[in-house]
Amino acid sequence: MLRWGRALRPPKRGGTPGGSPAPGGSPDRPLRTVAPLSSDVFRELRPGLGRLGQILKDQLPVLRGGWGGWTPPGTPPGPRPPEEADVVVVGGGVVGWSVAYWLKVLEGQRHGMRVLVVERDPTYSQASTVLSVGGIRQQFSLPENIWMSRFSASFLRNINEHLGVPNESPIDIQFQPSGYLFLAPPQSAARLEATVQLQREEGVQVALLSPTQLKAKFPWIDMEDVAVASYGLEDEGWFDPWTLLNAFRRKAASLGVHSCNGEVRGFVTLAEDTMPPRGPALATARIKYVHIHMPDSLEYQPVACAIVVNAAGAWAGELLEAAGLPGELAQPPLPIQPRKRYVYSWHCPDGPGFSCPLLVDTTGAYFRRDGIAGNYLGGMSPPEEEEPDPGDLSVDHDFFQERIWPQLARRVPAFASLRPRGAWAGYYDYNAFDRNGVLGPHPKLENLFLAAGFSGHGLQHAPAAGRAVAELVVKGRYESLDLSRLGWRRLVEGEPLEEDGVV
Repeated sequence: MLRWGRALRPPKRGGTPGGSPAPGGSPDRPLRTVAPLSSDVFRELRPGLGRLGQILKDQLPVLRGGWGGWTPPGTPPGPRPPEEADVVVVGGGVVGWSVAYWLKVLEGQRHGMRVLVVERDPTYSQASTVLSVGGIRQQFSLPENIWMSRFSASFLRNINEHLGVPNESPIDIQFQPSGYLFLAPPQSAARLEATVQLQREEGVQVALLSPTQLKAKFPWIDMEDVAVASYGLEDEGWFDPWTLLNAFRRKAASLGVHSCNGEVRGFVTLAEDTMPPRGPALATARIKYVHIHMPDSLEYQPVACAIVVNAAGAWAGELLEAAGLPGELAQPPLPIQPRKRYVYSWHCPDGPGFSCPLLVDTTGAYFRRDGIAGNYLGGMSPPEEEEPDPGDLSVDHDFFQERIWPQLARRVPAFASLRPRGAWAGYYDYNAFDRNGVLGPHPKLENLFLAAGFSGHGLQHAPAAGRAVAELVVKGRYESLDLSRLGWRRLVEGEPLEEDGVV
């Protein structure tokens, strides 16, 4: 199972000497209720207060325009982008920061590469990273996804060796070990069995359970229409996405990565850089500048760059439609789009206990426990023809009442009496072509790389995907994992890589 670093330690408690007179003291001396604080006490409190300040900075980001539209006196403006950068990473989610971190790790020379991360939502109020349920699993049907999960599990297990910053508290991502449990109906049993065989060949520890074995292990499950199940035995569970994101940010910043709040809305590709080496159909170009629109200005800041990494998540496809990119060179269109997904929470005191896995039902509904007090999280992807409008993050509570709850109560009879507690919505960076990430260089924009389209598993694959793209930029080839099949070629040739394990 995953073993994690030390948990975040609470600040040491400092106290003041008692107010009672010392034994043998003069009874005429007034009672001292507060003793003077010594410098020793201040020294003892300082590390704890420093850690508390960092936690508050991470957990309570200043909203755009300050608190309630008022900026406290002395509050500095957000960092401005530099006039030039070697690499501009568009998108400051966990994938973008992972790319930036690995670029600095692999650069080979301290301060040898100027990396800039651009994020348009500094509060991360709509970021896919922090709105996810934070799961990691090894159970995928595509070898590349299994490789990335195994890489990420090892990375997270040793997270303090990778992302620890000197003189800062150890990172605790609050990992909760628990296997994923996939249920298959009779018509899908053979496919699940073949997938488990592939997973075992790739080194995944996974059990295939018959209905009898499943009922013995999880007696609270109703076995209707379940023919077989797969259950992860190690390197699966869930963790706190916000902590992982901040760990990448802090470590990357300590290595010299620059960042700014803004939105990339345009590019400049100079005419003389458009080169038709073997005819107009194969013309290529290079991006010379990105235009970053700042949140406090109507103007933009041009940034000269050598490499651009599109890690814009659900808006990665939209980014390639920005001004300045020649339309004929931005083909084929990138089939990545925002898809809204709901996460619901509920309470059920008689529900599954501490051994509850992250269960994925035959209907596609899923749930996991949230703590140990009878609370749960869950959801379900809607049918293609019922996709909700991604224009905002409002929640359709009827979808839970009418579509999800009946499925939950059928599978876990105790859930018939659950009490809804709340809900939120987030975005999948959904690859409509084959629901897998797209990694690597653009076929016609020579200095543009992509890392997006993970369709719901970007958080868990971020450490591996960031390393892979950084290797392409710095080394010119994959070294850790060969993810070449996840490149643009399959989009150009119309050959999808199907993944069965999209939740």
